[in-house]
Amino acid sequence: MDFQIPENLRMMQETIRRFVTRELEPISQQVEQEDHIPEDIVQKMRELGLFGLSIPEEYGGLGLGTLGEILVYEELSKTNACFRSRIGTNNGIGSMGILFDGTEDQKRYYLPKIASGEWTACFALSEPEAGSDAANVQTTAERHGSYFIINGLKHFITNADVADVATVITVTDKQKRARGGITAFVIEKGTPGFYRGTIERKMGLRGSHTAELIFDNCRVPVDNIIGGEPMIGQGFKTAMRVLDKGRLTMGACALGASQKLLDLCIDYSKERVQFGKPICKHQSVQNMLADMATEIYAARQMLYHAAWLRDQGKKVIKEASMVKLFCTEMACRVADKAVQIFGGMGYMKEMPVERFYRDLRLYRIFEGTSEIQRLVIARELTKE
Repeated sequence: MDFQIPENLRMMQETIRRFVTRELEPISQQVEQEDHIPEDIVQKMRELGLFGLSIPEEYGGLGLGTLGEILVYEELSKTNACFRSRIGTNNGIGSMGILFDGTEDQKRYYLPKIASGEWTACFALSEPEAGSDAANVQTTAERHGSYFIINGLKHFITNADVADVATVITVTDKQKRARGGITAFVIEKGTPGFYRGTIERKMGLRGSHTAELIFDNCRVPVDNIIGGEPMIGQGFKTAMRVLDKGRLTMGACALGASQKLLDLCIDYSKERVQFGKPICKHQSVQNMLADMATEIYAARQMLYHAAWLRDQGKKVIKEASMVKLFCTEMACRVADKAVQIFGGMGYMKEMPVERFYRDLRLYRIFEGTSEIQRLVIARELTKE
């Protein structure tokens, strides 16, 4: 077993680490307060190729494998979570449906724009009646000759406020649903009948916005089906393939944030003096630091191994769910201990620990709740 990170990926990791230190971390609190990422920072992210990490070189991206992508996310997640979220949909759920199942014409038209960051992509699956129960989408697409008429409401759509194009999951046959009745479309901003609704107010992830998408007799041609007419009814499979990869990236985000919290706690525990000595000399604090470090170590091995398996072409349905479950649950435990170590200061908004605590709570919910991950793991185990 070779646990060495390839030199090219290590160099890229160092580049992102410097970018985070020099460009992102200094404005992290400003972004939190203003709920907005400055455009010059977004442009620098474009210039680094961050919007096209996972898109093949032939379509204008960097063509990184899964391991390379998660190494980037791990570093980006050591600062305000919104920066990773800003590029995340272009590299994941917003583009992967087109990459996995799109026609060659769709790939050549959309992917270069997404990879460059010229366009932002989003993924429209969640609805008031379809979250964990992804097959229960109510947004309908009815065929009228060479067009479909789409009606419905999507919510909690990451980057919907800045998106130029959306992968939209609809029901085309209510009887079949997940078994041949769900279809995925690619729809551009400005299409008549396609509107952005309310920008939702969240507990955390300030600077990264989710919003409603509204479809009111939105007329799109058959050519807008991801994969074209042969893929009518196959959209549920597309959506699930997209989410499998997203579970590994969520693990990377949780890991990066956890490592940053541990680093902050170590530094603070050496400086903070109580009862005549630094709190790192107190056994109760030592125990918390040891537990945090141990869980982070375990999470990193799981994540890297699952990413490596995927890069070898292996199916990682079970492993991806295990990573998503363990890493996100672990991160919330680490964040809770971090607040405890910082004490009253950990509850103050001027300290990054407070922000990480709020932001990480979402990781156990989106792109598949912890409960759904357990169902997937159990299903895969019993199939084996």
